[in-house]
Amino acid sequence: MVKLIVNADDFGYSKGVNYGILEAHLNGIVNSTTMMMNMNGVEHAVEIAKYTPTLGVGIHLVLTTGRPLCSDLTTIVDVEGDFHKPPFWLNQPNVNIEEVEREWDRQIQRFLSFGLKPTHLDSHHHIHMLPIVQPIISKLSQKYNLPVRISQNEKLEGVVPFTDILLHDFYGEHLPIDYFTRLSDRVSGDVLVEVMVHPAYVDTVLKNGSSYCEQRLKELDILTNSDLPDGFVLVEYGS
Repeated sequence: MVKLIVNADDFGYSKGVNYGILEAHLNGIVNSTTMMMNMNGVEHAVEIAKYTPTLGVGIHLVLTTGRPLCSDLTTIVDVEGDFHKPPFWLNQPNVNIEEVEREWDRQIQRFLSFGLKPTHLDSHHHIHMLPIVQPIISKLSQKYNLPVRISQNEKLEGVVPFTDILLHDFYGEHLPIDYFTRLSDRVSGDVLVEVMVHPAYVDTVLKNGSSYCEQRLKELDILTNSDLPDGFVLVEYGS
């Protein structure tokens, strides 16, 4: 039996994203999500999470979008005080890695302050798997006793992987409508599998902040109109 977690990233980005994720859960196959704690849709996402216990909620750590929660950072933000964009981190920057730890710890603490219990940790743009920040995600994973999204080809010392297999190719311009019905061609056996997804309704906040917009609507359509193959079951959360 393949146990499946269909995790919607970017919960908390905006109300449109939040509503898209909720729709994909209530009327589709999304059973898990991860919340960005520094975006303007956080309180709205928290409200949804508290009234939807069947939706597992983890923390989507942010280092590449929006503004940080800490106000005393210098090396991981630009001159405007916003996080650097992803290319900054690909160039092996000279940063104070302790700033990353303080900011990510603050994001986790904010999540916990709402009385929510996180399922796991992952990050926006999968930034936690860059070598420069791996020691930080390992430390926080152990501090809060939380598993971490890690693909089967990656390892982090002392960290429990969230699943056995991570599929991150449900993304882009040309999404196959039979993606989920064909999962049995790719995985089998007694394994726990995560599929990373990004459903949303497109609102002004998302449109102004992300180049990945219309594709999210297509994702939402597929996620609310797909059946799972025989031998696959969604992991259940809450009651």
